[in-house]
Amino acid sequence: MSGLTPAIKKPRVNAERLATALRLWIAAGPGLFWIILFLLIPSAMLLAIAFLTNSDFGSPVLPLSLGSFSEVAGYGILGWSGANFVTLARSLVQTGAATSMTILLAYPLVFFIITRPANLRPVLLLFAILPSWTNQVVRTYAWMQLLNPEAPLSHIAQKLGIIPEHLGLMPGDFAVLIGLTYNYLPYMVVPLYAAAEKLDWTLVEAGRDLYASGTKLFFNTVFPQTLPGLLSGIILVGIPAFGDYVVPQLLGGDRAMMLGSLIAGQFTFSPNWPYGAALTLIMLAFTCLGLVTFRRLTQRMGAGEGAML
Repeated sequence: MSGLTPAIKKPRVNAERLATALRLWIAAGPGLFWIILFLLIPSAMLLAIAFLTNSDFGSPVLPLSLGSFSEVAGYGILGWSGANFVTLARSLVQTGAATSMTILLAYPLVFFIITRPANLRPVLLLFAILPSWTNQVVRTYAWMQLLNPEAPLSHIAQKLGIIPEHLGLMPGDFAVLIGLTYNYLPYMVVPLYAAAEKLDWTLVEAGRDLYASGTKLFFNTVFPQTLPGLLSGIILVGIPAFGDYVVPQLLGGDRAMMLGSLIAGQFTFSPNWPYGAALTLIMLAFTCLGLVTFRRLTQRMGAGEGAML
């Protein structure tokens, strides 16, 4: 009878593995379906469209062509232009600046919240993320009213000589920076708060006992412990800010165009679908390159397992 034991156990083990795999597929199925339907299939369609020829009406037609990628590189019927590189550089700079601003604002806000009584923390965190529950277009229109030439903020800037008398704080790069920072600040606050809640205050107290200055105390005790949340926040802010359309379009206009606005224009106002698809692929390539680079940096910094990458 002992010789039959392995033969009985093996099918049972296989059945358990099959049941476990089935449960995993059932749990992951809706998410995978969503990703395939709304990410992989549209990306494959864009990849195909990018290699087609632009028709007289802006729609993609055969034959296959690399003309859209030549336009991305700046080559057109009037010769070479560096406008696309300027737009790409502006998008990268604005993304970096907005992400940096969210970090500078999120740290004090998060530490103000976690140092309050425990029963107040959820309420204060709710107040911090509550604006993100409003439609982004509505929030951006609110900033348009605050930064237009007739608004008090613009009058103050005019009196201080920051801007000319007849201009406002929008449209322009400054307004776009304000809009991106405001819209994506909650995406930095939430992961940073989750990391700061687990802070080991005994290390902070030990640093104080060793007479560490405020800056040294932060970078040697607080910063390493909140690094996973910070890295997650950088990703959650940087990726959508890089391809944002609403904020640059409403607060920047043609004076502060970013990549998202340039891409959207190729499918709407001046239709050129292959060109727009090629621009989208370039944006995806830069995003993937940034994620890979960021992943390697987090591994070197020792926070790769804690960050949501």
